Amino acid sequence: RDALVTSAVNCLTSFLSGFVIFTVLGYMAEMRDVEVEDVARDKGPSLLFITYPEAIANMVGSTFFAIIFFLMMITLGLDSTFGGLEAVITAVMDEYPQVLAGRRELFVLGLITVCFLGSLSTLTYGGAYVVKLLEEFGAGCSILAVVLLETIAVSWFYGIQRFSHDVKAMLGFTPGVFWKVCWVAISPALLAFIVVSSLLDQPPLTLFDYQYPEWSVSVGYLIGASSFICIPFYMVYKLVWTPGSLKQ
Repeated sequence: RDALVTSAVNCLTSFLSGFVIFTVLGYMAEMRDVEVEDVARDKGPSLLFITYPEAIANMVGSTFFAIIFFLMMITLGLDSTFGGLEAVITAVMDEYPQVLAGRRELFVLGLITVCFLGSLSTLTYGGAYVVKLLEEFGAGCSILAVVLLETIAVSWFYGIQRFSHDVKAMLGFTPGVFWKVCWVAISPALLAFIVVSSLLDQPPLTLFDYQYPEWSVSVGYLIGASSFICIPFYMVYKLVWTPGSLKQ
């Protein structure tokens, strides 16, 4: 129930955001006497920090709307950061409980310090270009690739029947045929299609009339691959060092 409610709220929020975004873009296009696509030509940082503030400044009660708009951006950024950091913290703490037991605060401090130092590059004069590179390659395909591997690991290797028994032990009922088909076939197929199609159709990376050089795009691919390349490496490591034959 929680998963369905969260998904529904997420989709409805995006639907509402579409009305909000294109209302503002239409208003700015009317003010500048240009087409809507010209207003949103440079998506990302310029839309968020230039176009939107300019529209808010022309509204009645602009100070109030500016305050709540940027408070929303701050809370959205913090919320996303909490979720991402907690995923790393929980995974590492569960993997090495003997080493990190009683040292959670120090580990969190070290992790946040690394993230802080790594993000300093986004505050330089070329920071917007770094953000664009991370936005294009750091998320998107890499996240979908990780989810695809998770789906395959649970449904095919762990086994859908074993997973269904676990669900029954937790919830008291076995998932229906629809959910099993989704987990085994539909979800992996859709995820694989999205990943492959997005990799095949890559337009030139540009921002503010600047086209990224080829070497920077290669760096972007390395950034994206770094998110999930450890999964097959760790799989090979476990297969080599775990006692028993390959089949076992």
